[in-house]
Amino acid sequence: MQKTVRLWMVCALMLLPGVLLAGEGFDGKWLTTVTCPPKGKTEGYKILVPSEIKDSNFRGERGTAGEPGYLLIEGKLANDGGAKLSATGKVSSRKYGTGIFTSEGTDYSYKIKAQFQDAQGTGIRDAGLGIVGRACTYDFAKQ
Repeated sequence: MQKTVRLWMVCALMLLPGVLLAGEGFDGKWLTTVTCPPKGKTEGYKILVPSEIKDSNFRGERGTAGEPGYLLIEGKLANDGGAKLSATGKVSSRKYGTGIFTSEGTDYSYKIKAQFQDAQGTGIRDAGLGIVGRACTYDFAKQ
């Protein structure tokens, strides 16, 4: 019985580095393209967000924190490349905000469901509780 337990422990220890490194294979500099189509009277836009994955943690940032037009995207990647990212920011202009009470500088936040594979990835804005915002898409390209 002890030999069996030891054998299992040795096997587990040999496989552990591979499991830990699987998600880290995405580490590096990335460029995120955010594309949001027009909706109603709200104009569409396409922006580029410099991003990085380090130790399987995604972080993309555009603009100056606290200022209109700021966007921060963060989240943890799973070993299979799946990720539930969080986006927070401040509306840059009323013409890009989707709410009737939205004005320049209004805070916003939402989730992004993403999938990374090798040197690329895609994502979509989560509809949350069924309140549909824009159908924004995200393309990730490793640099």
